[in-house]
Amino acid sequence: MRRVWLLLALALLTACAGNKAKPGRAVAPRPPAASAAPESAPSAPETSLSQAERYRQAHDAGPSETIDVSKIAEPEPKTEPLSRYGNRSPYSVLGRTYQVLPTSQGYVERGISSWYGNKFHGYMTSSFEPYDMYKFSAAHKSLPLPSWARVTNLETGKSVIVRVNDRGPFHDNRLIDLSYAAAVKIGVWPKGTGLVEVRALTPGEVEPDVRAAATVAKTPPRPLPRTTPVDARASAPAPATALADANATQQPRIYLQVGAFGEQNNADRAAQRVAAAGLGDVRVVEASVNGRSVRRVRLGPLRDVDEADRLTQEIRRLGLGEARVAID
Repeated sequence: MRRVWLLLALALLTACAGNKAKPGRAVAPRPPAASAAPESAPSAPETSLSQAERYRQAHDAGPSETIDVSKIAEPEPKTEPLSRYGNRSPYSVLGRTYQVLPTSQGYVERGISSWYGNKFHGYMTSSFEPYDMYKFSAAHKSLPLPSWARVTNLETGKSVIVRVNDRGPFHDNRLIDLSYAAAVKIGVWPKGTGLVEVRALTPGEVEPDVRAAATVAKTPPRPLPRTTPVDARASAPAPATALADANATQQPRIYLQVGAFGEQNNADRAAQRVAAAGLGDVRVVEASVNGRSVRRVRLGPLRDVDEADRLTQEIRRLGLGEARVAID
């Protein structure tokens, strides 16, 4: 009798195994208007697995078929309670510690956006909601979960409202991780990254006029604040052709901020170290923050995101800490 029960149990297990999706199978996109949970949801809680075992794909990608994001309605910000998960502060990831903001109100920041897609589709976000790459959502390191934000591509002027319900991106120089749909909407996909402004939205309040941010790509670059020259190359005026090109392209400029110092001598020493390493044009920019004068050591402008990533590693090797991207 015991053998019969064992045979029956084995038959049931075999039947169940036959219904499981094959690892790495492409997930066909469902209609954007569908409200059901993502079809690719894992059968076991991925939080119990290591990072290497957690996802069915080794590398991220978009869906196997293109979608028309113009048919996806943008979410309307609404008041929601804070998630029970994902709001612990401080928290640590990959050896670094992050603080969650007490509120999203007034948050505005510019930086580099990345995106995530099919590799994570259906898996739990930090707020323990299934990630759906066909919705306008995003991951952020410090905004409370959930939060609402308008993300504007500073290179194209396109924007989208997203619901922030995940943590990340935990990568040098990345400000926000957009869902696949949101990335397509504003032109970050398939490029991979984009220069964006993230502006938090408060449900029930009139949204600020975002036309200025949306037309930044059509506005000539602003002159730099008063600067202190570091060496002959950094202080030399830009060639007329370079200024003409800047005005012609009218694109946002990307810099690496090595540090911000209260004392001029400290700023000069950091700038001299960067200049001596031959990493590029470096300058000390004076600014006022909360009524206090600070000296920002900036490297750039840089060609692109790849150069920013490379130079971030070089600055770290110089022992100058973690540089951060600044966009003007």
